[in-house]
Amino acid sequence: MSRQSLPNSDIIRDSDRDTDFVEEVNQRSGQCISLCWHCNTCAGGCPFSKAMDYNPNAVIRLAQLGLRREALRCSSIWLCVGCNTCNIQCPNGIDIPAVNTALREIAIESGIDVGEPNVLMFHRTFLDTVRKYGKMHEFELMMRCKWNMRNWFADLGIGFKLLTKGRMELLPHRCSDTRMIRDLFENKSAGGRR
Repeated sequence: MSRQSLPNSDIIRDSDRDTDFVEEVNQRSGQCISLCWHCNTCAGGCPFSKAMDYNPNAVIRLAQLGLRREALRCSSIWLCVGCNTCNIQCPNGIDIPAVNTALREIAIESGIDVGEPNVLMFHRTFLDTVRKYGKMHEFELMMRCKWNMRNWFADLGIGFKLLTKGRMELLPHRCSDTRMIRDLFENKSAGGRR
């Protein structure tokens, strides 16, 4: 993947900027993204920065500039796994995974085409299995993802090893209180947030 550079600030038009975007990201993430110095320490520690289209601090810069569309459409916010390596190293303690979570939420609510649709599909499939069984069922998760991506044989050997070593069950095990789990999901979809 080729790394994108930030838009040249000389050619950013006011019509491209959303001046309320910084505050929206701050409120949702519980962070103050204006504190970012762009020292790039976060990118130096991020195990996935080479796969990202923008380094973590560059995503924050897009948000600071009010470039809503660019920040919400980038793949970087979807590739972040929330390992917290970046915010441990950040001299200002910015919780970048929380910022990325906020940006993902805004992107979904805005109906913007996400930068990594397979990642979003994986998250939704994972949550569907938890909603259904009260815990994750790896085999169903794997099969549903394979079905959606039409990628049947790429890692067949690993799947077979997981099955034969008892690391992945064919049949799901249900949580003893699936009603409580369903209630949690209903409360979340009714507007309850973190």
